[in-house]
This record gives sequence, structure tokens and C-alpha cells, in this order.
Amino acid sequence: MGKGHDHQHPPSDMALRVKALETALTDKGLIDPATLDAIVDLYENQVGPKNGARIVAKAWADPGFKKKLLADGTGTIADFGFPALQGEDMVVVENTSEVHNLVVCTLCSCYPWPVLGLPPAWYKSSAYRARSVSEPRKVLEEFGVSVDESKAVRVWDSTAEIRYLVLPERPAHTENLSEDELAALVTRDSMIGTGLASAPQKG
Repeated sequence: MGKGHDHQHPPSDMALRVKALETALTDKGLIDPATLDAIVDLYENQVGPKNGARIVAKAWADPGFKKKLLADGTGTIADFGFPALQGEDMVVVENTSEVHNLVVCTLCSCYPWPVLGLPPAWYKSSAYRARSVSEPRKVLEEFGVSVDESKAVRVWDSTAEIRYLVLPERPAHTENLSEDELAALVTRDSMIGTGLASAPQKG
């Protein structure tokens, strides 16, 4: 689940095939594992999430854009420059003082790649996929997110047709920040619902 959890599951047939191919290409000197790891890290943690962070920052700074984003996630995100890869619809759900949203794909690992990049390994794990539905508050606690009992937790199940993006709550004391500065506070996990946006640095 979170960083402190290591759920051991047999790798899927596809994972085994990918590993076998990677090993064969490495043995032949055609790829460098370190380079491959760097590329995966780039798309999982840097390029993709930065796209989503720009959208969130724009929504925080521009009420008109936020209204359009919540009403028509697919069109608004496409107009922003990130159209769906396979024609799937994008739905944006907003975290507020009354509700916290959590995204999961219970059947496989459907994920909004254009705005979040590659899905993290834990998102694809059977433990996360099952427990997010049956005990979402406990799952959130394991990620370090404590949701007050007075606040509802809504779990959204992504599918091949519909992908979800969480619009996290804007951190306090960010009124004077630029969109670029706001985007730097948006984490990948906050756009899945397993994290919160970062607080601004004091100083």
C-alpha cells in the first residue's frame, strides 16, 4: 500500500513477459537497466504528474476554469493540451471540507496517463484495488492521510471508459502564489486521493 508496506503477490503473466524481454535485451547489450529505470521514473514521477499539477493550479487560481473543469473534465483537459489517449472520458472530483475523494481501478489499473503519467506500482496491486473499496479510511491512514469522521469518503472506480482526477483542496496561505508556485505544491498522490497537496514553504 503506502511506502511502508510491501505486499508480495505473484507477478502477472504480462509482468513476467516484460521482465524476460528486458533481461534478454540487457544481456544482448541493447538496453541499459539504469537508463530504463530513469525513463520510467521520468514518466511516473515527473512529466506526467506535472501535467495534472498545472491543471490543478489553474483551477485553484481561476474560478471560471475550475467551474468548466468540474462540469466537463474531458473537454477542458483536452483544451488545456492533454487529450485522452484512447477516447476515454475524464471526470474531475473535488475534495472539500465535507468530502474526500479516492480513485481506484478495481478490475485492472485504468489510470489517467495524459495528466498523471505512469501509474505507481501500488495503484496496480490487488491489495490497494480491493481494500480501497472495503476500508478506504484505513487505506488513507496507511498513506498518512487522516480523514475526520465528519467528512465523507467517496471512492471512484476508474474504467476503460471513464478516468478520474481528484482536485485536491488548496493549501492555506497560498493566496499570493503564482500558478507555477501553486503547481509545485500538487503531488501525484493528491490527484489520486491518497495524499494531500503540500503546504507552502515558510519564509
